[in-house]
Amino acid sequence: MESSMTVNGGSVTLRGVLATLFGIAAVFWPGLTLKTFIYLFSAFILVNGLIDLVAGIGHVLDTKKSILARVFTLLGGLLEIGVGVYLLRHPQVTFATLILLIGFVLIIRGVFEVVGGLFEDTPGSHRILLVIVGLLTVLAGIVVLFQPVSAGVAFVWIIGLYALITGPLLIALGFEMNKQNKLVR
Repeated sequence: MESSMTVNGGSVTLRGVLATLFGIAAVFWPGLTLKTFIYLFSAFILVNGLIDLVAGIGHVLDTKKSILARVFTLLGGLLEIGVGVYLLRHPQVTFATLILLIGFVLIIRGVFEVVGGLFEDTPGSHRILLVIVGLLTVLAGIVVLFQPVSAGVAFVWIIGLYALITGPLLIALGFEMNKQNKLVR
């Protein structure tokens, strides 16, 4: 089952690269129109969901993974795919709807990551990075939900900064997972 761990490490690294690129676009292009931001975010979350779905299917085959990790990865991927498809099909959503969708997706994803980090049977450094990413994700979701008056540029910056912080952490986690996989061989 080493291939599952490699795919997982690669998928985590890819998620980190995507988050970093999305964060750069959001922070350095803050004057985005709502429609452009919706398309960018939709593409980001849709690809992220697809990566999680593929990783979740790999977890199903990996008997070393807990049932919690299998279910959470699949559910998280399906949730993100659903939100990404919804936003791509409805780019005219209101700003309030976008805030709710982004806030809830971040909180749910963050909870999944924290629970996975706390209860998954992985090396300590993986668990710590996953819990940190999860806590930052929940915090970003809470800030988004409870600061709806910070419209426009501030909202884009919050999401962009979240992506710029968690992206490199996910890249580090992916590299660490790949390094651990090489030691296991």
